[in-house]
Amino acid sequence: MLPDLAWSSRRVILATGQEGTPDMKIKSVRAVQINAPSPPVRTKTKPGWNKVSPRSHPIARYSEYARIDGNKPGQSGKAWVQITAEDGTFGLGSFAVGVAGAAVVDYLIAPLIEGKDALATELINDQIWRMNEGFQGGIATAAQSGIDLALWDLKGKLLGRPVYELIGGPSRDHVELYATGDDIEWMHEIGFTRFKISNPFFYEEGSEGLARLEDHVASQREIAGDDAELTFNPTMSYNADLALRVAERLRPYKLRWFEEPLPPWDLEGYKELKRAMTWTALATGEHHYGRKAFQQLIAARAVDIVQPDIEWVGGLSEVLKIYTYAEAAGIETITHTGANTAWGQHFAYAMPETTQAEWFMNTDVGQPISDKLLPGIPAAVDGKLVPSNAPGFGLKIPEDWIVPWDYAGQKRAVYDPGSVR
Repeated sequence: MLPDLAWSSRRVILATGQEGTPDMKIKSVRAVQINAPSPPVRTKTKPGWNKVSPRSHPIARYSEYARIDGNKPGQSGKAWVQITAEDGTFGLGSFAVGVAGAAVVDYLIAPLIEGKDALATELINDQIWRMNEGFQGGIATAAQSGIDLALWDLKGKLLGRPVYELIGGPSRDHVELYATGDDIEWMHEIGFTRFKISNPFFYEEGSEGLARLEDHVASQREIAGDDAELTFNPTMSYNADLALRVAERLRPYKLRWFEEPLPPWDLEGYKELKRAMTWTALATGEHHYGRKAFQQLIAARAVDIVQPDIEWVGGLSEVLKIYTYAEAAGIETITHTGANTAWGQHFAYAMPETTQAEWFMNTDVGQPISDKLLPGIPAAVDGKLVPSNAPGFGLKIPEDWIVPWDYAGQKRAVYDPGSVR
């Protein structure tokens, strides 16, 4: 029993101080955007890796498209979901590919779940999955992620508890982090000791590209030092044959894990790699959607570490199920870019078999890493963090920042090839 809630047979004193029932109804669901002010201008900085490092993705096969992140076709910013209960309490959650998913929230999911019990997260998720039977995965599943996260935020607020308590309570006194990026000197300076680096090499570039890749990894290992954990992320840029050759070539650099070398649909390729690559761990999952895709991966023993993205895979409810599958098989779960989000922080804090979380370096060198965080999301300090203990996910976003999704303001994409390949 929660100690600070006055329960009777069917009624509870809610966090708002009002008497209510555990089956508080959902009044409204809508896609929104957060109009946060721009970070302050920092003068003593230089562009970070995410603005200058060439990175290979599947579209990089075609030479007319740049490899600098932010310019590649298909990228889209987040959208948010706001779910409001009968008493006016609301929860927030975000999801990827907002320009495509907002309509799924407003026109398909909202009419399904408005009027339902705001605490019935399992029932609501099951009904959304069944509604989406014909098009599960991708954009529909990303939109469901925002719904689920908003429901957890709302549930925590209604019950007056942080989400990490609702999913099991703290399993450690802080969350250990690794930093993703190529600015290892800067990341080390601000306290990180574990690192993941990018991949500049695509599989059609041959021996010259492979040599360039090895130079990149060797230089980053030298900067990081022999004892630091160093991981490498090809981002679906290889086939199974090349992935194994690359892994063998990089063997002297003692990689902690080899991440997502193949597309998510190549289960047989992952099985082949897992059998052959015995000297480093194999990780994947950020582009797998829903627990059923992970169940196949785990049942085949085709991976050592699963990496669901909470804003893509179906939300926190889905990640908890994936975690249970993986934990039973002795496989660790480390969410994709989880430490930059309140949801990923709460998950990593509560789950015993999640030993670290990913901090994606999306700020410039010399810029405070808190600059791109929304109010209420703690920043990393010396490679560690503790999530907010405020109700829900602890977000403190002013209500006047929250506005309806601007359908009329959406623009047709323009793909600038740029000059960096």
